[in-house]
Amino acid sequence: MSENHELEYSQSSYETSLQSLQGDCENCFGLCCAALPFASSADFAMDKDADHPCHNMQSDFRCGIHTTLRERGFRGCTVYDCFGAGQKVSNITYGGSDWRQVPKSAKQMFEVFRIMRQLHELLRYLTEALVLPAARPIHSEISSALEDTERLTQLSPDAILELDVTAHRAEVNVLLLRTSELVREEALREQKNSKSRTKKNFGRGADLIGAKLKGADLRGVNLRGAFLIAADLRGADLRAADLIGADFRDADLRGANLVGSIFLTQPQLNSAKGDAATKVPSTLQHPSHWVL
Repeated sequence: MSENHELEYSQSSYETSLQSLQGDCENCFGLCCAALPFASSADFAMDKDADHPCHNMQSDFRCGIHTTLRERGFRGCTVYDCFGAGQKVSNITYGGSDWRQVPKSAKQMFEVFRIMRQLHELLRYLTEALVLPAARPIHSEISSALEDTERLTQLSPDAILELDVTAHRAEVNVLLLRTSELVREEALREQKNSKSRTKKNFGRGADLIGAKLKGADLRGVNLRGAFLIAADLRGADLRAADLIGADFRDADLRGANLVGSIFLTQPQLNSAKGDAATKVPSTLQHPSHWVL
């Protein structure tokens, strides 16, 4: 198989894999709406404790106000994604037996879901890393980590509860960091001989709340875990930027270019503001609440 065909196949496989790494509420027992807590804030209209079903949940596990969540003060629900953990726990881990049918399983199922969600988030990032050409030198290691993580998601409930997820996340993060370095180093090499605007440099977890970054050249910049809440990123160039864990709540992405950025997820876009001129990766969508 030629290199071009190999890359095309990888991209096709990646897009197919992403479909299984997105929440499918129709095939889930409403686990995120029951297992997770939230507090009254700009994102939620009320408080809810963990392991207690939201009062908006219906008997079929569907949300009774799904089409009007933002209008009713539940914006936080619209920017959340379990990365496919909900349907995995519901249909594979517990074989289709829901927590209402077997009430004694509820607490365990909710805890398993919280762990599974972390594993599926790792699957999402590893799947992306595996198709990045710049990360080809470590593709075999990434592939092994992907297989190991998938194997963990197939364990029994009791075995999942015994996992040291923190340790596994740390191991995977070493590969994700290396992937980031390879992608960003390549991007910076390509810019070396070009006329580039003044380059911004930020460290991991940078406090950029409300930052004025309109038109900024952020290509190849490390924005891991950055707080970009309400930042002005209009027209910014974020190609090859590492966006894993970046907080984009109310960030203004109108006209920004995020094509080629790495580890960007749909929930991050959903939490931001954008328009038809915002360029996003082909595997992601312009949120319905953006001005298009």
